[in-house]
Amino acid sequence: MLSNANRFSSATLKGFQSLCCRSIGSLSLPKIKDFTVENEPLLEYMPGSKERKEIEAELKRLSNNVEDVPIIIGNEKFKTKDVRYQVMPHNHSKKIAKFYYASSDLVAKAIKVATEAQTKWDTVPLEEKIRIWLKAADLMATKYRMKLNAATMLGQSKTVIQAEIDASAELIDFIKLNAFFAKELTKYQPISENKNVTLNSLRYRGLDGFVAAVSPFNFTAIGGNLAYTPALMGCSVLWKPSDTALLSNWVIYEIMTEAGVPPGVVNFIPADGPVFGDTITASPHLSGINFTGSVPTFNRLWTQVGKNINSYVNFPRLIGECGGKNYHFVHPTADVTSVVTGTIRSSFEYCGQKCSACSRLYVPQSLWPKIKEGLLELRNKLKIGDVNEFDSFASAVIDDKAFNRITGYIEHAKKSQNLEIIGGGQYDNSKGYFIQPTIVETKDPLDKIMTEEIFGPLLTVYVYKDSEVDKTVDLVISSTPYALTGAVFAQDKNFLKKSLETLKYSAGNFYLNDKSTGSVVGQQPFGGSRMSGTNRQRLVVHIMFYDGRHLNLLKKHLFR
Repeated sequence: MLSNANRFSSATLKGFQSLCCRSIGSLSLPKIKDFTVENEPLLEYMPGSKERKEIEAELKRLSNNVEDVPIIIGNEKFKTKDVRYQVMPHNHSKKIAKFYYASSDLVAKAIKVATEAQTKWDTVPLEEKIRIWLKAADLMATKYRMKLNAATMLGQSKTVIQAEIDASAELIDFIKLNAFFAKELTKYQPISENKNVTLNSLRYRGLDGFVAAVSPFNFTAIGGNLAYTPALMGCSVLWKPSDTALLSNWVIYEIMTEAGVPPGVVNFIPADGPVFGDTITASPHLSGINFTGSVPTFNRLWTQVGKNINSYVNFPRLIGECGGKNYHFVHPTADVTSVVTGTIRSSFEYCGQKCSACSRLYVPQSLWPKIKEGLLELRNKLKIGDVNEFDSFASAVIDDKAFNRITGYIEHAKKSQNLEIIGGGQYDNSKGYFIQPTIVETKDPLDKIMTEEIFGPLLTVYVYKDSEVDKTVDLVISSTPYALTGAVFAQDKNFLKKSLETLKYSAGNFYLNDKSTGSVVGQQPFGGSRMSGTNRQRLVVHIMFYDGRHLNLLKKHLFR
């Protein structure tokens, strides 16, 4: 597996605000107690286990309740007349959360509160912020683990294992590792050639103004990361959660507040997308946007920032991750079993709604019969059902919009002469938004089903001639505007080595003989380029992006 290394370098630091000053005296450099972190272990939820009983009880409790979630600005709660509900995707007649859209005036109020809170929050020592974050991670791992998982299962239709991976392990890892890397940043200090004469020091500060965090439905952990990474570094935040991840995101907000994040540092603002976007980009105090979502939405935000660029106090910093059209490329020397199991999992876990999910597969003619047989055999064993049924491999897609979009591509496949559905193709939204895992074979590698992001349980296969490996690799690179994740399966070491170079711009996360999903926080920093995003991987670089530098030059004697 190829992953981006976590490095601190002058190139990484280049984009930050800095202030050089010369003075006489001494400066107390930050001294933070060292600590280590490890990835959060996964619970298994086996029948009869303690965690199985606990999650079943929490699922029952949340299912019998409609959580009333307010807008939070500073230490005030607001409820508007614009009432919305979050429903269970696998049982869309069942409501689990009631919430309220903030008006433009409330968003503007939140900006004022956040901007004022930032000045005070930035004076809190980093050591204290780290203490809060580590306490929050402990609360997530213990007291609130089942609530986080159950809210994710019911609200986003994740199976218990997928919820455990996301809402527990990944979220906890983000919180712990962000604290760890923030601590590590303080270890770097500039060169002081003669400390008896000159002492150079570097400290980090939050961005003045506010950061807007716009989070998606598909990962509870991403919501927590987008909102609270800037906050850790001294920024204040307006967090707009996804309507379809509202409950799990609210649980995160409650946990972070209990851990000690002060009012006004992170403000919880459910809102209409354009209303929120127009209001934040019109504010001169916008200092950053932390975004995961669609390309059109990010383009709109970027365009608005560009139009308003002369009105800002600072140049706003934009981080965006926008999905992809991820691929598995199979070389004639590939191991068939690895291809089959990796592709089924990547394409159909969580109904293909992971940003990194494989949706296009390139297979040589010589291996296609065995790979086809294996794919169909495994696909036929997958159970798609209610998340309360613990043997379900996956459940429903997120909402009616997703259901209609995905089934539109399935209908396209049924009508096209170049496409053949070889597995699945059935769907039913009478109770929940259920779509069976679908495999399509295409004669045209440039059909829209192979080039457009679908974000659902739909895998399309293009079978190429064994003699056209290089030509097909070129297709992988040029077929789509995205570059998020990709994987190559091969036993030929020379080809693997070559692919590292030829395919390096096709994916931000590139895997060799492994599926395109499943990056682990701290092990494979995640992010894509081209139309998949700004390629700001979600750890060290992400943390540093929300810091300002304050460079101090102190002399024992002032020479003139």
